[in-house]
Amino acid sequence: MQHKNIHGACTTILVGKGATLDGSTMIARNGDSYEVIVPKKVTVHPHQILDKEEEYVSPSNRFTITLPRERFRYTAIPDREDRYVTFEDAGINEKNVGMSATESIYGNPRVLGYDPLVENGIAEDCMVTVVLPYIHSAREGVLRLGKIVETYGAAESNGVLFSDKDEVWYMEIATGHLWAAQRIPDDSYAVVANQMAIQKIDPADKDNFLVAPKLMEFIDKHHLNTGFDSINFRNIFGTQTVFDHHYNTPRVWYGQKYLNPECEQDPMSDDLPFLRKASRKIGIEDIGYILSSHYQETPYDPLGTASEADRTTFRAISLNRTQDSHILQIRPNVPDELAGVQWIQLSGTFSPYVPFYTNITSVHEAYEVTPKKLSLSSAYWLYKTIPVIVEPHYTAFLKQVQDYKDRLHCQFLGKIAETDDAAKRAEPESIAEILTNASRENAELALNKTRELLRKLTTDAMSLSKLTFNMDKNL
Repeated sequence: MQHKNIHGACTTILVGKGATLDGSTMIARNGDSYEVIVPKKVTVHPHQILDKEEEYVSPSNRFTITLPRERFRYTAIPDREDRYVTFEDAGINEKNVGMSATESIYGNPRVLGYDPLVENGIAEDCMVTVVLPYIHSAREGVLRLGKIVETYGAAESNGVLFSDKDEVWYMEIATGHLWAAQRIPDDSYAVVANQMAIQKIDPADKDNFLVAPKLMEFIDKHHLNTGFDSINFRNIFGTQTVFDHHYNTPRVWYGQKYLNPECEQDPMSDDLPFLRKASRKIGIEDIGYILSSHYQETPYDPLGTASEADRTTFRAISLNRTQDSHILQIRPNVPDELAGVQWIQLSGTFSPYVPFYTNITSVHEAYEVTPKKLSLSSAYWLYKTIPVIVEPHYTAFLKQVQDYKDRLHCQFLGKIAETDDAAKRAEPESIAEILTNASRENAELALNKTRELLRKLTTDAMSLSKLTFNMDKNL
């Protein structure tokens, strides 16, 4: 039986360094859940060297593993939970390795029949926690997680993203013990949406593919290869169901439509390519647009004006149950101490992506402390209130919200450039403090502007009530 929890249903984007504006590698994902409210926070774990190895036990399914004594500093976006850290979602460690976990995917009954999922195997609740603090490169991340899956089993089928300054890798855990990973070519990008995505694999090409040691033996033993002269991982291990065509493939279609508008494709196609070369260089703004989108300028926009049938045909990319969205950028043209920037959007569509340097010692308290119940002193809850007002008056408020997001983004870019210059001139021991202060200032700016927006929208919404009636002013 496939182990699943309240987290899942995400959308992923990966971009090689040759496909981005400045040569950064970028991996990004929406952290969606099956519930509307799953409060998230942002944190940074310090570098640690423990006295002895420590046993980790997952509070979700009792998966147990012994962890190394030394742990690198890393950022994360965990659930707000007082008792333990779970679902850390994504971060960048002190070696400038990024990881995002996970993109929920599904193996088909045929392959799961031969290698079932393992109830107390590794699941998405702890993947970042037990992998990211211990790896020096994206490739090493794939191999560490792969070894854990082979040894302990996997409780879920999942896609996992890794990056460093040079490489971007996408890994798919298909069954209880089998997985494959592909390096995203430098000139390419990929969009993934809750469906196995990797297509043709070549296990002999170890520069671009890594696979579980027993993968090919498994395929041969159980006569699983659907091709004649190649191995298509998606076709062998994945699904192509009516649910995929309405829930998954349209999101890939829309992402590719945005980056390759010249390509005519069917949103319900099973053959959308895993990899594409965009018709232009890709920036942070492009990834943010796709991950915040809901099929704008198509009949399928749930907030649009088309028929109800069209508006409800496909699952949108950004939802009211998107808890966080993140873009992990590792930059090539700055010192290593400044390279990692984690852009974090809490609550989805109507919120800004706020940049946090990852070589920091703390985060703004409104991001670090997230209460269970609504509080406007909390970043998560503040951003969560905006769509409550905007959605019922989407057309009236859209420009205000877009202007607010655009102005903040402009200010963030200026702040990053200013901070980079200051940090390059600083003594090495003061760099982390400079980056920490700049990240706190970015967060404070976003919070202040969001409060201003909330006040303005609330006031404006008061005049849009349907409980009104215009008559002669003398009556």
